[in-house]
Amino acid sequence: MSTALWRRSAAVAGAALLLAPIAACGDSSASGSSGSEKITLTVNLFGDFGYKDLYAKYSQEHPNITVKENVTDYGTHHKNLQAHLIANAGAADIEAIEIGQVAGFTGMAAKLVDFNSQGVDKNQWSEWRWRFGSSADGKQLFGVSTDMGGLGLCYRSDMFAKAGLPTKREDVSKLINSWDDYFTAGTQFLAKYPDKSVKWFDSASNVYNAILAQAPQASYDESGKVIVDSNPDLKKAWDLTVNAVQAGQSAAIPAFTPAWNTGFAKGQFATVTCPSWMMAEIKTNAPDTKGKWDMATIPGTHGGNWGGSFLTVPKSGKHTKEAVELAKWLTAPDQEEWLFKNKGNFPSDIALWDRPDIANYTDPFFTDAPVGQIFSDSAKNLKPQPYGPHSGDIGNAIGNALVSVEQKKATPDQAWTKALADVKNVTS
Repeated sequence: MSTALWRRSAAVAGAALLLAPIAACGDSSASGSSGSEKITLTVNLFGDFGYKDLYAKYSQEHPNITVKENVTDYGTHHKNLQAHLIANAGAADIEAIEIGQVAGFTGMAAKLVDFNSQGVDKNQWSEWRWRFGSSADGKQLFGVSTDMGGLGLCYRSDMFAKAGLPTKREDVSKLINSWDDYFTAGTQFLAKYPDKSVKWFDSASNVYNAILAQAPQASYDESGKVIVDSNPDLKKAWDLTVNAVQAGQSAAIPAFTPAWNTGFAKGQFATVTCPSWMMAEIKTNAPDTKGKWDMATIPGTHGGNWGGSFLTVPKSGKHTKEAVELAKWLTAPDQEEWLFKNKGNFPSDIALWDRPDIANYTDPFFTDAPVGQIFSDSAKNLKPQPYGPHSGDIGNAIGNALVSVEQKKATPDQAWTKALADVKNVTS
């Protein structure tokens, strides 16, 4: 499968869930339905957003609406949405757009409901965040922000102990303060860990993505120009990652594949770069490892963002008013707080970063690591990058190239040349 660097979680292709009846806060839809009319709202997502329990909670107060959630893979979801918006038909009542793809929908803002006119205060989120969900002139807010991917480093403290590395998170954070430090620690781990089949990290794409997330620019500059072949920070992230791959530090397991899921369960790697939503991946794939994982600060600038999405409401939907109210409710502070505590999705709502329940939140699965503080600090240290209409596609192209290096199907130079060619194809 394609390695989607910008994916927030593994997508489940073709899944559709008919969930418990729910209703939105409005009493009528754009098509003129009454508050007592039975309505089905469709929600199209590209991964598990953790909404199922929230739908059930919502249904207790609003019994007249049923939601059907459709989950397709990352690429197909966004391509379908583009086609449906162009045709003014076929879109769901609520459609998610990932942050790496959202710039490609800015020109279609007029086909989506403006949340500014629906009682939404865009300043609920930081300016860099709401600008991504706004039209080019900034007048229309076509997307309400869901989670964001503050960064930490998840590590197996039991494996660190066997390799003679420090295990306390404060000491680990000092050990891996920079990315050079991180790879040096990887060399030490491989030299001393008794089971030579166990590697330092899971996947090259995940490490590369975390490094690049801290750079001022990634694949686009502020003017909207593609700079993959000229951005020294991007090439540095590539070089650091492929050097580590060649040094044997990578388990060479493509992210978001069944083999990757198994890698967590079997303990095939000692560290994982951890955007907040990665916690749910670890818990789901390796529930028996509770208490063996801990979390340190991410190397480098200790900031960065990986992932996050927006909910949109196409104007072509049959029940736009109900859809707007549901989207607003799902992205409200109380629901974002619940999603973080229960699903690991760190809230993009800036007021929550200092709320004691978030800032002081610790996770028992990760040895009571202060994950709220780690992700809040990471969010505050974030230096926003410009995105472009093909950011997600570019991420996929480079991710596939990294996989080819890991699988020894190409040298780093060959893979880099192929990546540049693929980037040119998707952006021309």
